[in-house]
Amino acid sequence: MSSAKKARATYRCSECGWETAKWVGRCGECQAWGAVAEAGAVPGRTSKAGPVTTPAVPIGKVSVEESRSRSSGVPELDRVLGGGLVPGAAILLAGEPGVGKSTLLLEVAAQTARTRRRTLYITGEESASQVRMRADRTNAVHDELYLAAETDLGALLTHIEEVRPELLVIDSVQTISAPDVDGVPGGVSQVKEVAAALIRVAKTRNISTVLVGHVTKDGSIAGPRVLEHVVDVVLHFEGDRNSRFRMLRAMKNRFGPVDEVGCFDLGSEGITAVTDPTGLFVENHAQQVAGTCVAVTMEGRRPLLAEVQSLVTMSAAEKPRRTTSGVDSSRVAMVLAVLQQHAAIRTHNKDVFVSTVGGAKINEPASDLAVAISIASALYERPAPMGTVAMGEIGLAGELRRVRDLPQRLAEAARLGFAYALVPSDRTGGAPTGPPSGRKRMVDGMQVIEVPNIGTAMSMLGFSGRVDTGHVSGDI
Repeated sequence: MSSAKKARATYRCSECGWETAKWVGRCGECQAWGAVAEAGAVPGRTSKAGPVTTPAVPIGKVSVEESRSRSSGVPELDRVLGGGLVPGAAILLAGEPGVGKSTLLLEVAAQTARTRRRTLYITGEESASQVRMRADRTNAVHDELYLAAETDLGALLTHIEEVRPELLVIDSVQTISAPDVDGVPGGVSQVKEVAAALIRVAKTRNISTVLVGHVTKDGSIAGPRVLEHVVDVVLHFEGDRNSRFRMLRAMKNRFGPVDEVGCFDLGSEGITAVTDPTGLFVENHAQQVAGTCVAVTMEGRRPLLAEVQSLVTMSAAEKPRRTTSGVDSSRVAMVLAVLQQHAAIRTHNKDVFVSTVGGAKINEPASDLAVAISIASALYERPAPMGTVAMGEIGLAGELRRVRDLPQRLAEAARLGFAYALVPSDRTGGAPTGPPSGRKRMVDGMQVIEVPNIGTAMSMLGFSGRVDTGHVSGDI
């Protein structure tokens, strides 16, 4: 038999680039059906030892000065990155169309250029004049900011050789094509080759590189999954199109934490950092309003206050409506069931509408108590005490469970001038059996009231019992 190995066929997924030795109907990586096809025969080969780029040295002798992070000039981005832009780092920024990715990166490029660090901005989706118009509007014109419109990888590498930037922005990686690789721009093979070439240049020349990536319908990053593995940082830029508020999250970060969140305000004059975004999600009512309660949520390490509003009306339909906006509908349904079972607050024949203020999205269970208070307040048409915040997870047995980062939440509420805070007690209880009272303590001038279960909390606020009695005896 011949010593040469027979050529083996390789099958590749057209959606994510996953490869397998045999054909399968469903991709093992992205679970797409009918996307696996033969990629051609690849002859078997063995690797031989070759010259090394740099010799191996003890880890204690490796210098870290070249990898010190440098501020990008945008504080909220530095917060998410863990200090700033690291030389040689490859950053992938993804987000839905129109969310403001290009505006954010143009601001980062301008701020970096103002620190006398040369920046190269490559646009493949717009012309250079279009980017210049946006730069005039956002005051991002600087002599150290270089701009080029290119879609060819070879020409892009030539621009890098000539400009020698310290920061490179590619908008976007799906528009750049390599002439030596088969496929259309944005395809699996093209994206893999373009990303590999750009990351190789970034590492060898210590250039901070930011790649803009497209997203699919379900919000995941388009292109091969290997793109997320080879970069150092993966950022998601998100926000509601009906709101100016934008949030930047780190999904992967080799240089810092992944639980930080950056807040931005996108306007006609550009994008600005929002260091205190709480005011965007809390209404300033001149007087007490029924059906409202303020929850304290955690976005990464940052506590944010969000107002929950509820409306409860008599239902004319056989099946009452349950409509939510900004909160999880399944958790609202659970809260309604617990209120009926453990606090005698019945909404089985009423339409319930629950929403948040300012387009805030509340997903964590710590907002359950605030949702329950807003629903009960709307049902009784009686407001909760002025300046009250609530935080706590509600269990199916009616108990209130402890939430994480409670000291940080209380400190943020006290800083904003709230007078009362309802929190779970250290001893979790079951169904309400004791008197409607809780242990009280002071935190930075704010009265913190610990309650064991949902029945006790509703009784203290005067929201327990039959609706038609009109009896209210709140203890706050």
